[in-house]
Amino acid sequence: MHRAERDPFDWIDARHERLRAAGLVRTLRPRRADASLTDLAGNDYLGLSRHPEVTEAAAGAARVWGAGATGSRLVSGSTGLHSRLEESLAEFCGFEAALVFSSGYAANLAAVTALSGPVGSGTLLVSDEGNHASLIDGCRLARAEKTVVPHADPEAVRKTLAAHGGRALAITDSVFSVDGDAAPLPALAAVCREAGAALLVDDAHGLGVLGEGGRGAVHAAGLAGAPDVVTTVTLSKSLGSQGGAVLGPARVIAHLVSTARTFIFDTGLAPAAAGAALAALGVLRREPERAHRVRAVARELHRRVTEAGLRAVRPDAAVVSVQAPSPEAAVQWAADCREAGLAVGCFRPPSVPDGISRLRLTARADLSDAAVARAAGTVVATAPAV
Repeated sequence: MHRAERDPFDWIDARHERLRAAGLVRTLRPRRADASLTDLAGNDYLGLSRHPEVTEAAAGAARVWGAGATGSRLVSGSTGLHSRLEESLAEFCGFEAALVFSSGYAANLAAVTALSGPVGSGTLLVSDEGNHASLIDGCRLARAEKTVVPHADPEAVRKTLAAHGGRALAITDSVFSVDGDAAPLPALAAVCREAGAALLVDDAHGLGVLGEGGRGAVHAAGLAGAPDVVTTVTLSKSLGSQGGAVLGPARVIAHLVSTARTFIFDTGLAPAAAGAALAALGVLRREPERAHRVRAVARELHRRVTEAGLRAVRPDAAVVSVQAPSPEAAVQWAADCREAGLAVGCFRPPSVPDGISRLRLTARADLSDAAVARAAGTVVATAPAV
């Protein structure tokens, strides 16, 4: 075969076959607007994505500002809605300032890379092994030394920082997305301060669920507004919209504006998403009981499935992780749940670092007690034999 006749993508077919044989092929499944499924797969924790105030705010913002942001935040992509959202997020969560991005993923990439310092600064990034992919990718992109430490282990962080002895940034999720367990934030902050290191916390699964009125895990840990703590949040979970933000000391936010590549070179968050998130934040302020309700729903789901004999991690927030015997069993279990009218998440290798496949149930504040009971019953009734 001549070089010009060679298929440059033939390796994709072989890789796809390996994934298929391992039961790891992923497919898109567009959902219907009128779907009758009970949704425990998405992250609409507070049930705000279809709240009338939120959807009307999105529509109103699009009518006023247009369908898109039209450019990067530093060119034409900043509107009054973006500024109001940043001010409201900072005030609600207890930080000096905030900066809104087009996604939570982009916010995490920005925070990790910009806070790793310039090349040659000697900054060490200390990352929990259970961190979200966006934090892992941020560490990969940052031109700094990196160390991965055991999951939720402040002592391992302390030893790593002590051995380094220089500038460092510890990085952790507040609530880990696979099992729904919470990081020991007060202990992590203590070991960071002992070493003079900064702490970066991804509070994507804490905002709207934990803390006073849903102000987040960092606020609940008494770390909000601390000069050595930075947090990131997503607007696409509890706030039912789209986008992300970095919150922290004003000088940190100013630094991101000038140096964070996913802020400088990315088109700004669509005005409709900014308007929706701002309205959702207003609903949460007015109805803080939504945060209590979503945690109660998670606890009830856990109680029902474990009393039926299934293995599940006790939820620290809104995620309930139920173990499956194999990747294939997890996929079939999720399919059987869907056939019975329940959408659930399905996590399997390589998305789970420990190799244990799971169903992930995400609690929602707008579920009735009867709906919670039916959902748990469906999970139990469709469970694979062990």
